[in-house]
Amino acid sequence: MKPFLAFVVLALSACASAPSGSGGYYKDDGPGERPPADLDQVADAQPKAEPLHRYANRPYQVFGKDYVPLAFVQPYRQRGTASWYGKKFHGQRTASGEPYDMYAMTAAHPTLPIPSYARVTRVATGRSVIVRINDRGPFHQGRMIDLSYAAALKLGFAHLGSAEVELESIEPGQAVTPTQQAATTTPPAVATTPPAPAPTQQAATTTPPAAAPTEQALPAPEQAVAVYVQVGAFSSRANAENLRSRLEGEFGWLRDTVQVLAIGNLWRLHVGPYRTQDDARSVAERIESQLSIKPLLVVR
Repeated sequence: MKPFLAFVVLALSACASAPSGSGGYYKDDGPGERPPADLDQVADAQPKAEPLHRYANRPYQVFGKDYVPLAFVQPYRQRGTASWYGKKFHGQRTASGEPYDMYAMTAAHPTLPIPSYARVTRVATGRSVIVRINDRGPFHQGRMIDLSYAAALKLGFAHLGSAEVELESIEPGQAVTPTQQAATTTPPAVATTPPAPAPTQQAATTTPPAAAPTEQALPAPEQAVAVYVQVGAFSSRANAENLRSRLEGEFGWLRDTVQVLAIGNLWRLHVGPYRTQDDARSVAERIESQLSIKPLLVVR
């Protein structure tokens, strides 16, 4: 079997193995009969710079849906439902080719680079763990990330099957200390750094605009940390969410990159991040062509 095709087949494992949201386990899956002692004390994954996998980061398709993994480790934040997978796939190969260890701090995500690291915070409790992304999935609608059993246990929802979490990528060289982790008692803010200021005309927008102002000036490509496509800015979050639903309905392949951010006194709908202005502009042009909305390019 060709390596990439093998990867797609392996990626299905994370999708099929997660427990149901009702608290029961998927078929014969579960935590195992003899888990290690003090598993709730297992250390978090230790972030480090690693070369990306040769095959696991190529675009792929599962159940008729296209996925485009991020090409490099970059700032990334997402909020959604986490589930976990256990003994049924313990020891089987992940998308990275490594054996899945349900007792290690790992996770499966549809588009984050393999390997990479992320902090996962349970919204209900503020408890956080750090995991290493080494697999693809989940591919069930409504689920964002599949955690190992150990990670779900440390977050306190292994018995529930799923929980709402916030995910934040960890970049190579980013300092992560136990003190920082323990200090997380509330879910992180939706946005932590402001983009370039929006024009006055856009700030007044309360419904999806038919046309947006001219494109904002951007720094030279080598200076840009990450480029985003700003589709709209609203004084009402409901309006931003309505446009988000419309955008995801028209462009299903963008679903994992769409964000609604509270920046200043506006709710902004961003798509990205992208490595270059040309990459972001290509997406902006497709959105403009189909939705008759002229997006902006911004840098965060």
